[in-house]
Amino acid sequence: MKTLDLLHRWLGGLIGLVLAVLGFSGALLVHKDAWVMVPHASDAQVTQVAAIAATTESIMADPVTRPDMISFASRDFGLHRLRYADGGGAYTDQAGNVVTRWSSQWERPELWLFDLHHHLFAGDTGDTIIGIAAIIGLFFVISGIILWTRTRKTFEFRLLPRRMSRPAILRHHRDLGVVASPLLILALLTGAILVFRPLAALILGPGAPAQIDASLKAPSYPSVPLARKQDWRGIILAAQARFPEAEIRSLSLPRKESGLITLRMKKPDEWLPNGRTTLWFAADSGQLAKARDASQLPGTVKIYNMLYPLHAAKVGGLGYRLVMTFTGLALGLLGTLTVWSFWFRRKGARRSTPQLAQARQ
Repeated sequence: MKTLDLLHRWLGGLIGLVLAVLGFSGALLVHKDAWVMVPHASDAQVTQVAAIAATTESIMADPVTRPDMISFASRDFGLHRLRYADGGGAYTDQAGNVVTRWSSQWERPELWLFDLHHHLFAGDTGDTIIGIAAIIGLFFVISGIILWTRTRKTFEFRLLPRRMSRPAILRHHRDLGVVASPLLILALLTGAILVFRPLAALILGPGAPAQIDASLKAPSYPSVPLARKQDWRGIILAAQARFPEAEIRSLSLPRKESGLITLRMKKPDEWLPNGRTTLWFAADSGQLAKARDASQLPGTVKIYNMLYPLHAAKVGGLGYRLVMTFTGLALGLLGTLTVWSFWFRRKGARRSTPQLAQARQ
C-alpha cells in the first residue's frame, strides 16, 4: 500500500497540471455554444434543403474565397463556420453573409480553447501527451479508490478544502476523488480511446480496433483536381435524396492525395454531432462515388461512435452537460491542488506532525 501511495503522489505531482488543464478547458467547452457571443448565433436552424443548397452554392462559388470546409449551423448554434487552408476562418449566417472573420485561431477563444483541450497547442505530439495523461489519470482514480478505503470513516464531501493546508487538501482530494470517480473514469477512458483507438479493445473486444478502422476508412479514389465550377447545389440535393431523413452537417474539400469531396450527415438515431453517415463525391465531376449509412455500421462501430458524444456531453441535454461540467471542474481541482500541495507546500509541512500522520493513515 505504501508503494501505491508513493506512486500515486509522485505521478500526481508530475502530471497533475496536464489533467487540470484538460479538466477546466473541458468544463468550458461543454457550454461553448452558449458563451460564443456572435450575432445570429442564437438563430433557429434552417432545415430546408433548398435553402442550404443555395447558401452552399453562394459560399463555394468563388474559387478565390472558397473555404476548405463548411460546418453547418445546428439546433444549438445558428451560424455556419468556414475553415480556410491558411488557418483562418469565418462565421456566416444561414444565408451565407459573413458575420465575423479571423486570420488565426488566437482571435477566437473557442478555437484556441478547443486546440488546448485536444492538442495542448502541440498537434500530434499534444494528442499523444493527452492520451498518456488520460491513461495515468485512470490509474489515479483506481489507486485513489483503493487508498481511500483506509480513511473512509472520515469521509466528508466538500467542493473546496476546508482550509489551504496540506492535510486539509489531502482530505479534500481523497473525498472529492471518490465521489467523482465514476464520472472521471467515463471521461478519462473515453478520452484515452479517442486518442489511442487500439484501447477500444478494452471495452469492445480484441477485434474492435481493426473493425472500426475498416468501417470508417474513406474509399480509395484517384487524385483528380477539383473542378473550378462545381455543382455544389447538386451535391447537397443528391445527398438529401440519398438520405432524406438525415441532416446535412459538413462539407469538406479533398485532402492530401484524395480526389473526393466529403459530405457528412446526421441521421435521427445518431449521437455524433456531425454524424457518421457520409457521402463522397468526385472532385472533378461531382458524381457520387460512395455513400455510407451509419445505421448499417457494425454494432461495435456504433458503440465507438457514441464515445465522443458521451465524452463531450453532446447528448443528454443541459442535465448531462452539468454532470460533465462537474466532472471537468473536479478533475481541474484535483490536478491543481495536487500540484500545489506537492511542489509548493510550506516548509513547515515537511515536518512530521500528528495531523499529517493522521491524514496519511
